[in-house]
Amino acid sequence: MKRKRKHRFSGIKKELRELKIVSFLFLTLAGAVNAFGVSLFLFPVKLYDSGISGLSMLLDQVTPPTLTLSVFLLILNVPIFLFGLKKQGLAFTIYSLYTIGAYSLVSYLIMHVLPIDVNFVSPLAGTDLLLCAVFGGLISGIGSGLTIRFGGAIDGVDVLSVVFAKKIGISLGSFVMCFNALLYIVCGIVIRSWILPLYSIVTYFVGSKTVDFIVEGFDRSVCAMIITGKAGKVSEGLSERFKAGGTIVNAIGGYSKESKQIIYFIVNHFQINNLKKTVFDIDEEAFISLQDVSDIFKKTKD
Repeated sequence: MKRKRKHRFSGIKKELRELKIVSFLFLTLAGAVNAFGVSLFLFPVKLYDSGISGLSMLLDQVTPPTLTLSVFLLILNVPIFLFGLKKQGLAFTIYSLYTIGAYSLVSYLIMHVLPIDVNFVSPLAGTDLLLCAVFGGLISGIGSGLTIRFGGAIDGVDVLSVVFAKKIGISLGSFVMCFNALLYIVCGIVIRSWILPLYSIVTYFVGSKTVDFIVEGFDRSVCAMIITGKAGKVSEGLSERFKAGGTIVNAIGGYSKESKQIIYFIVNHFQINNLKKTVFDIDEEAFISLQDVSDIFKKTKD
């Protein structure tokens, strides 16, 4: 028992040592940016953010004035992240709770302390629902993307998806999409109008695409699986063209039963045409399969 406690304590100390001040600085910025997008574009015209943030906005509308958006952000998100602590890790949980705290605080300052009127119209986009939906989703998506980039999450629905998605047999993205679809349906029923929930779908779409851009970048990598009978020459040609190496794997054709080789090679989206030209100039009968790669990790030498 003592050995287990000692091991657990050493694990906690190790995770705490991994926390970085620069990450907290960027997470502060992420929370503030998210609050800016929600408080100045979405909240004033009663559009809804996605996930727990959107649910908090709905509850703010239907509960007494003392229960504000900032209060609900903490009440709903904190228990969820603590619930997912064991699965997600201490560092992730600390980063996430810190960012939610920053998001909640800046939202409160904008809506209740600073001399900014956000009661009826957006201070920057007026009552134009499309502008509010697009820019609210874009800016809050930047905040969410920065949070993920620096080791946390700004919405509890991400944790719920990790915990429950596999148990009910769906992907993480499908879980989040189903949660938001249900949220917008409930919003439409509560406010007895479908205009705002439908515009909120635009917010969700823009926000999710922005998160993808921030997390994965514009210059995303692609994994090329090249099946060829001239692997040596193709690999040599690719190395010469891109100044990078690939990995050759032996394989057998499922129909022909002939020996083949597969070259595993990483390029970015801008290099796909050059890749195809290089391969087909050497082997016209080659077969190329492409897949997006979200992250590439390589330990550098000290």
